[in-house]
Amino acid sequence: VAQQCAQVERAAMARALYALGQMIRETGQAMDRVGCMVMGSFAYKEALNRHRTIMNLQDKIPKLPLTGFIAPSASVIGEVSIGEGSSIWYGCTLRGDVQGISVGAKTNIQDNSIIHVAKHNVGGKALPTTIGDRVTIGHAACLHACTIESDAFVGMGATVMDGAVVKSGAMVAAGALVTPGTTVPSGEIWAGSPAKLLRKMTKEESDFIAVSADNYAALAVKHAAECAKSYQQVLLEQEAHASAAIRDTDYDEHLGIVPGSSTKVSA
Repeated sequence: VAQQCAQVERAAMARALYALGQMIRETGQAMDRVGCMVMGSFAYKEALNRHRTIMNLQDKIPKLPLTGFIAPSASVIGEVSIGEGSSIWYGCTLRGDVQGISVGAKTNIQDNSIIHVAKHNVGGKALPTTIGDRVTIGHAACLHACTIESDAFVGMGATVMDGAVVKSGAMVAAGALVTPGTTVPSGEIWAGSPAKLLRKMTKEESDFIAVSADNYAALAVKHAAECAKSYQQVLLEQEAHASAAIRDTDYDEHLGIVPGSSTKVSA
């Protein structure tokens, strides 16, 4: 009982400190505004840029899925459409400002990837970026005004340029540079800078494309649930983990709690 009371007190103290800190920060912001008013035209005002995961751009509004995951640190801007079950991971930027970006269903765009479009380029063509269903885009890849068909794979750090097409069932190796207007045929791995045919894909490599899509769809569900937790939920879980780390198994048995769960057996 004493331990439970201590946990409650720590949780209450943490909430109080959080509220106090928020109050101090808001007070500081208010004092800054008053100071600027007093200084008049001599005041220096620093424009604060607050990150927004989802951002409209004039009349361009992102279309989001009902299911899926968009990481809090990602940026989805303007004319961007994302299909059901797709995931946009931490640090990604999808900027549909001068053309549109379309992402299909159950596609994963991994951490720090950049996707943009073209209004003006060497060929003088305005091009969107289209990504199909069940596509894997590896970490830190860059896609610019290109087409990635369904069930294709783009490796980590690869770059796919304007007008290029990665066909369904094709694979772009990590670090490759697919130059403008290039088509990567189905069943082939292209690598290098500029990217060229490395070899035909094995059956295991072809099968892995679907496996990668399924794995990331399942992992996205877990990340979405974690990111949706409130501050209070996170705090309670931290307290529970700390308590479980120091609690003896006999303590649970005396309370009638089943080992490995939080379920208490009724007397």
